Amino acid sequence: MEEQIFNIIVHGGNARGFAYEALEACRKGEYEKVDELLKQSKDEMVLAHNTQTELVQMDVRGESVEISLLMIHAQDQLMTTMSEQTLIEQMIIMQKEINELREK
Repeated sequence: MEEQIFNIIVHGGNARGFAYEALEACRKGEYEKVDELLKQSKDEMVLAHNTQTELVQMDVRGESVEISLLMIHAQDQLMTTMSEQTLIEQMIIMQKEINELREK
């Protein structure tokens, strides 16, 4: 169980890190790098979400899923990262518009 919880934390953290790196790359006008980093962010999120889904399915089947502070932390990190990914994607769109205006 702890391994699954740490997988959520690690992959969620990786997803967040790649998303912020993509935003920074966008500020520098490195758009190919932005696309690759966003893909890596989404791939990491899929891994975290798949692990979360496994735990939810275990609970639905009536298997013992211990709710611990670590589990709550993992869920909190995952939800925060999901929100940040969505926000960063919008910020990247805005940054591209800003970059375009600066070039004129």
